[in-house]
Amino acid sequence: MTHRPAPPQTSSEPFLTDAGCETDIIFNRGTEIREFAAHTLLEDDHGRRVLGDYFREFLGLASDVNAGMVLDTPTWKAHPYWAADLGIDPLELQRANREAVVFSQSLRDEFASSGLAIAINGLVGPRGDAYAPDFLLAVDEAQSYHATQIGWLVDAGVDMVTALTFTQSDEAIGVVRAADTAGVPVVVSFTVETDGTLPTGESLGHAIEAVDNATDSAAAYFMVNCAHPDHFLGVIDDAAWASRIEGIRCNASRQSHAELDAAEVLDDGDPVEFAAGYVALKEALPSLKVFGGCCGSDLRHVTEVAHVVLA
Repeated sequence: MTHRPAPPQTSSEPFLTDAGCETDIIFNRGTEIREFAAHTLLEDDHGRRVLGDYFREFLGLASDVNAGMVLDTPTWKAHPYWAADLGIDPLELQRANREAVVFSQSLRDEFASSGLAIAINGLVGPRGDAYAPDFLLAVDEAQSYHATQIGWLVDAGVDMVTALTFTQSDEAIGVVRAADTAGVPVVVSFTVETDGTLPTGESLGHAIEAVDNATDSAAAYFMVNCAHPDHFLGVIDDAAWASRIEGIRCNASRQSHAELDAAEVLDDGDPVEFAAGYVALKEALPSLKVFGGCCGSDLRHVTEVAHVVLA
């Protein structure tokens, strides 16, 4: 049996993602990541081995619990805003995106006999700091900016793209329009502060409604990531916007983004308590079907989630 590259939006089955890739690899696996840009791990054999072993664990878990897998490309910071910090030019960035997709495709091929539904998901990060946005982007500017990386990812063969850890609705509108133009399914994942609002102060519900209203609901679905379950459970209600949230990738820590940014020691929380938060979110958001982790979480956390949410 071969793999079934079905994105979650075309399937009724649950899907897993990985966890806090960068924090797990840095703190738990003892491998530095230059500029916190995971695609740089592909530059040498050691980095490729560490990254491959990391993703294989989650693919194995998905197989064990009979879930699909949204397999991310390590491209969250592989876009022009970070080129200067990384010391590379646009051509090298384009090559990095292509190699990241090829890397993810090779992992999918390793699991071809498992029958897993594996969607290659091109990660697109925000232009600027995901914890404290440097500036507000106009919709047209965001569309033009993100179209470049989305084009690279689509040309390389991704099944879908996800705008991960986005902090403002106008930038998200631009991403959705860019992906829609490129003809690829797109997911928007917002990050929120400890009070459940985006870093710009916009409410989660308003941000989702704004994106849908401006794009004729072109996003496949929405997610929340890089926030503890307690940070946004209280803002979920029975409004229509909440039903558009189909995935969560939460932080293991209850700390604020400012506290996490300054932390020198990993706060990995309690995996069992973490999973209990997902149970509460699943009760509040029956449409949820994509489950993973973000900063501070690792295989332990996603395993606990899989066992209690998918049981």
